[in-house]
Amino acid sequence: MTNTKDHKIVLFDGVCNLCNGAVIFMIKRDKKDVLRFAALQDPIGVELVEKYGIDTSKVDSIILIDNDRYYIKTTAALRISRLLSGIYPLFSIFLILPAFTRDWTYNIIAKYRYRWFGKKDQCMIPTPELRAKFL
Repeated sequence: MTNTKDHKIVLFDGVCNLCNGAVIFMIKRDKKDVLRFAALQDPIGVELVEKYGIDTSKVDSIILIDNDRYYIKTTAALRISRLLSGIYPLFSIFLILPAFTRDWTYNIIAKYRYRWFGKKDQCMIPTPELRAKFL
């Protein structure tokens, strides 16, 4: 496994079109090169899920691992937004709201993401220039 002290790890559903789009979005805006990615279905993703005791029956989309702690749902997304270039760090202000209120919409989107955005037969294969971003 790569050294994660200098990087934040984003675990994502590798067969979800919405999640794959979100990963590409993050990569384009990760100007400080702090994010690394792994699909939940890949061996490294499975290893990290087991290491941190993450219950993927309760969260199976975007998970952020930062300094040996993990964050799920909107907390993960908003913490990731802090690391992106442009106006996206401003969205982290919503972290002041309780997670249960933020996660309501997130849960609906996560529940229907395959129906609305589709699903791949296999995990995304990164291009050679993106390969370094993946664990």
